[in-house]
Amino acid sequence: MELTLWTYEGPPHVGAMRIATALRDVHYVIHAPQGDTYADLLFTMIERRPARPPVTYTTFQARDLGRDTAELFQNACRAAFERFRPEALLVGASCTAELIQDDPGGLATALDLPVPVIPLELPAYQKKENWGAAETFYQLVRALAGPQAPPPGTKRPPRPQGRKPRANLLGPTALGFRHRDDPQEVEKLLDLLGVEVAVVAPLGASVADLARLGEADLNVVLYPEIALPAARYLERTFGQPWTKTVPIGLGASREFLREVADLLGLDPEPAIARLAPRARWWSLSVDSTYLTGKRVFVFGDATHAIAAARVAREELGFEVVGLGTYSREFAREAQMERHVAKRLGIACAVISAPVHVQDFPARYAPQMGAEGANVLFDTWVHPLMMGLEEHLLQMFREDFEFHDGAPPSHLAGTGPARPRPPAEPVPAAAEGPVRWTPEAEKELAKIPFFVRGKARRNTERFAQERRLPVITLETLYEAKAHFGR
Repeated sequence: MELTLWTYEGPPHVGAMRIATALRDVHYVIHAPQGDTYADLLFTMIERRPARPPVTYTTFQARDLGRDTAELFQNACRAAFERFRPEALLVGASCTAELIQDDPGGLATALDLPVPVIPLELPAYQKKENWGAAETFYQLVRALAGPQAPPPGTKRPPRPQGRKPRANLLGPTALGFRHRDDPQEVEKLLDLLGVEVAVVAPLGASVADLARLGEADLNVVLYPEIALPAARYLERTFGQPWTKTVPIGLGASREFLREVADLLGLDPEPAIARLAPRARWWSLSVDSTYLTGKRVFVFGDATHAIAAARVAREELGFEVVGLGTYSREFAREAQMERHVAKRLGIACAVISAPVHVQDFPARYAPQMGAEGANVLFDTWVHPLMMGLEEHLLQMFREDFEFHDGAPPSHLAGTGPARPRPPAEPVPAAAEGPVRWTPEAEKELAKIPFFVRGKARRNTERFAQERRLPVITLETLYEAKAHFGR
């Protein structure tokens, strides 16, 4: 028996680690047994961070269960504070430690540390990683921005005259799919409207930054899986509106600019006119017809899956035959695994977490905004077009210009060509013309026009050599395989 197990999300305390690691001056103390520290590897090996995440484990062992594990946790909290001096302390339990019910929040609060202590109740056996990240970010925002909230019912004052509008960018985390680059592209979009970025959180933010989130005029929700609970809290508490459009793809980027402009009372059209990704040439070129109508199944986290389906259908001309997400909390709103796709011979473009080390490139590679549209184009279209080029090379492999022995075209006049390999002996052909079935003719019509004649001649030659009077769909496929060897 063979067993294959795919894990799209880790337990919720891994989501909490993503938030803690994203922030600059927060430390996370996890009550966890020895062995649950594996999560460190996610950041140092996959995201290739130069330092370990700001996390302390109690790492109790089996023999410690007969003693006071609560005291062990308190000692770990005290030591972590003395060593790292964070501005806020997150405390919680891993999935295993949750079973011993030591109440990390109460134990840490009893220490009376001089910084905010934020307890995390993350039910590991009911929830997953994205939910844990969203809950952690929400609790941090509530604990740190909440004290600055106006009294309930207070109307939000108008923006001071002459001051530019300000927006917070919410959602990017550590170990996020292209999260380090997306905020830069969204900041460029907002700059087109004359909107300043106040705080980007949690990625790169400090405790002081979280405390002033309520000062901005607008919250931009980049990743609803992470930022939606916090954005709703800020709307209820500070009266801040938040955006529903995620600017992935050219169409969504335009809608995003219109939505932000509408919320802030601005004119979006000058900004939209300046939005010009290089990928737009695709829809204006003959190349765009090669992939039109190709069937695609989209699966991933909710944010990227929904955006990818729209880009595939509206901007690249694919036919979307399926859309799904592993995020249970967003199943109503909404990666083909690269290994499964490779096994089945299906072209695969990774568009979301779960992330791999390849998804943290050294280059600048956002998903959002104008440059994000270019990255999507390169990621999706180029591999498929390269596959088409390979097909053409196989079709022309016996052509006098393109056979294996021909020199490179740019060196054609510098020396003699290598001898062409001798042709295989051709058996006696069948007498008379071969006939094509309607199904075979229909399939032949799908081949690009500039090589269709070559494909017809090769297939007819293949049939004549084998004395086949009729070319069926199977004959066409067999000829293609023969000349592709």
